[in-house]
Amino acid sequence: MSGGHLIGAFLEMMSAERGAAANTIEAYRRDLADYAGFVTSRGETLENCRRDTVEAYLTGLKRQGLAASSSARRLSAIRQFHKFLCADGLRGDDPTRIVASPRSSRALPKVLSVAEVDRLLQTAEAEANAAEDDAPVRLYVMLELLYATGLRVSELVALKRSAVMRDTGFITVIGKGRKERVVPLTDRARDAVRNWVGRLPPGQLLFPAGGESGHVARQVFARDLKGLAARCGIASARVSPHVLRHAFASHLLSGGADLRVVQTLLGHADIATTQIYTHVLDETLRELVESHHPLADAAE
Repeated sequence: MSGGHLIGAFLEMMSAERGAAANTIEAYRRDLADYAGFVTSRGETLENCRRDTVEAYLTGLKRQGLAASSSARRLSAIRQFHKFLCADGLRGDDPTRIVASPRSSRALPKVLSVAEVDRLLQTAEAEANAAEDDAPVRLYVMLELLYATGLRVSELVALKRSAVMRDTGFITVIGKGRKERVVPLTDRARDAVRNWVGRLPPGQLLFPAGGESGHVARQVFARDLKGLAARCGIASARVSPHVLRHAFASHLLSGGADLRVVQTLLGHADIATTQIYTHVLDETLRELVESHHPLADAAE
């Protein structure tokens, strides 16, 4: 059976037995036709091509600049195609069985410098002290808490007063999966929270607001934070609640904190998630050396 007929039989199976959508079928048709052309160019057929041919095809896609996610999608189609050939007895082995899937390199988190965070905090505090209404004070307290604890923004906005009123040296956080963790507060964050609670009318939430949730919305805090960044001369695109969480973790590690401790504070179930911040630190150190080492430009 020719390569075109094999692909056609596979696509018929995908449509009839698996109910694949028309767009999916067409995408598979294009991907497999491209793959079949490559196999033929190496003097092989879809029924006898080898694993190194599949790997060479993926290498070629990378050289063409195809994104890892797109290459992985093509490999998925090729895998399913070869499994189909094996299941129908059209070939005895699967050349894709131990071929590694292309992986996208994980983007490093954006991180603000200590000086930039300090500028945000100082400006927010000054505006809070001069304010007549609660909004600037709330922004300052939320910013202090976020940088002091590394909370997720969803955890921050939903904090209850009972989480901090038992002992304002610590807060109790309900994180993902309803898992509870205890996070210490800095003196600045503790004092900010105490003063804020003293301004509030009776209620359960630390950051109450009108609306269905009863607390300030994440989007409102993010908008206010970007506005603060602009007033500090920091590009608002570089600042978000999650960037402050990244800054908390990266600054702790650069100061010598243990990775396991940072994992606990962030509420990460897997330490591999926390390890991304060690890569941020490595990248920062590399840039520091390249910028300041006397021989950094010697090879140019």
